Amino acid sequence: MSKHAICPVQELRPGDRKLVVLEGRSIGVFNVKGQFYALKNSCPHQGAELCVGEIQGIMLPSEPGEYRYGRDGEIVRCPWHGWEFDITNGKSVFDPFKCLVKTYDVEIMNESEGEIDSVETYPIDIESGWIVVTV
Repeated sequence: MSKHAICPVQELRPGDRKLVVLEGRSIGVFNVKGQFYALKNSCPHQGAELCVGEIQGIMLPSEPGEYRYGRDGEIVRCPWHGWEFDITNGKSVFDPFKCLVKTYDVEIMNESEGEIDSVETYPIDIESGWIVVTV
């Protein structure tokens, strides 16, 4: 497994996504409410670019006649056929135990850790770091 520096943390604001190609794989990196996640950019249904789909929430379980919307910004919808996946874990909304999208580990590293010396760097604030995806 190898680590890849994606961008400075402040470049990917909450609600944003960045598409990258790492080791020949198209991957979407998402900032969901300050937490970072990475998904394979391919819908398991028919291979559409999943990570370019709409980011939204879902209807939550509730009593009859009651409609509760939640998890806003945590669900990505496939642009071809509308299949929905949880960005935080790659599981599908309709069948979370059988239909999954590959996820990748994401961590934040500071420049001072010396782990990103070989990539192009940009001036950043001391309290920020780099988003790093492990493939």
